[in-house]
Amino acid sequence: LAHWCLRSPQGAMMDNRFATALVIACVLSLISTIYMAASIGTDFWYEYHTLSPAENVSEAGRTIWEEFVSKDADEKTYTDALFRCNGTVGLWRRCITVPKNSHWYSPPAFSFFPPPETDMTTNCISFSLSDQFAEKYIEPGNHNSGTDLNRTYLWRLQFLLPFVSIGLMCFGALIGLCACACRSLYPAIATGVLHFLAGLCTLGLVGCYVAGIELLHRKLPLPEDVRGEFGWSFCLACVSAPLQFMAAALFIWAARTNRKEFTLLKAYRVA
Repeated sequence: LAHWCLRSPQGAMMDNRFATALVIACVLSLISTIYMAASIGTDFWYEYHTLSPAENVSEAGRTIWEEFVSKDADEKTYTDALFRCNGTVGLWRRCITVPKNSHWYSPPAFSFFPPPETDMTTNCISFSLSDQFAEKYIEPGNHNSGTDLNRTYLWRLQFLLPFVSIGLMCFGALIGLCACACRSLYPAIATGVLHFLAGLCTLGLVGCYVAGIELLHRKLPLPEDVRGEFGWSFCLACVSAPLQFMAAALFIWAARTNRKEFTLLKAYRVA
């Protein structure tokens, strides 16, 4: 397929180096797109690990879950629930781990028998569009403390940048198909530039997310019995950025070098 795309209308075959570079760049672009889509669609960007989540939930009964899913839940309310219930946070949703029967279960005040093991389930709630663009406050949960512009715009950017990155890669793929139809490698420069911009957006997304988490934990420090760490969804985004940069470099190198050799060959034939 690469040789057919790179064959000129006159029948001259392109150098195998450029065909190989084009194929590798396409594979890298495809892998980075899959990784990026998987990271956007999953909820394990940041994870909280609590020592005894079942006990924490049973103490408060159904109150934690009701506050967590409430439309009026502020940042402090659902963050405290994430701390207590092995929560995970993605770009779209937040999740906590609760007992399946948390709506009715409460431990007895006194019993000679050990409490039965409680089946746990993960329940999630999606961020609405208004939540994504809502203002963050200097003191989470206190609307009178003023707007924290840094966290507000970091949160908005981490919502917008992945769409920009995916869109740039899709547009680059469309240009690549047009270049294939024209049997020319030169438009691959535009594809490489778009992949480079997509890599910058992905890198910006990762940076915004890390900065947002660090600023949040300065406002709401982790309890002593809670450990927080970045999850595998975040790692997929981190891997996607260098793949996009490598694909961009290969697209641009193949197009520019091929163009130079074609110009030199044409000048030699004229001479």
